[in-house]
Amino acid sequence: MSTHQPRLPDPTAHVPRLTELGGLLFEAVGNGSVPRTTISLVHLRAGQLVGNTYLTARHTGDLRRGGETEDRISAVASWRDAPCFTGPERAALALVEAVLTPNPHGERVPDELYAQVSRHYDDLAITTLALAIGQVNFFVPLVLVGRPLPGATPAEQWRR
Repeated sequence: MSTHQPRLPDPTAHVPRLTELGGLLFEAVGNGSVPRTTISLVHLRAGQLVGNTYLTARHTGDLRRGGETEDRISAVASWRDAPCFTGPERAALALVEAVLTPNPHGERVPDELYAQVSRHYDDLAITTLALAIGQVNFFVPLVLVGRPLPGATPAEQWRR
């Protein structure tokens, strides 16, 4: 682990409702309409796309604890040509990538992608995927600005 310290102190000390908000987001995304593994794959890809080691380490750990194979975890970065993902997982990964990547030629989520996603997910699940992307993005500014330590739990981050 790095000898660096997080830049921000415990954000929940300043905004106590942050814990409640995070819990509500977790509850909303955990409604069962999308498998937890798919949510974790989406979160890992989001961490990769924003280039944040804390997020990628955290979501890699979540996937490992969930029994995911190293091959599938490693393949998230190159999911488009990896044979180990299901159709629904590919649709979810395409969605997070579209939402988080500028498209200089049109909409980020074009009708074709929405149609692909809707072949695998109903309206509740699509809403859940959108919320899952929002869930990880809710924390992106805190991790980019605050630079928490990769691999450390929140309790370990702010034990001073």
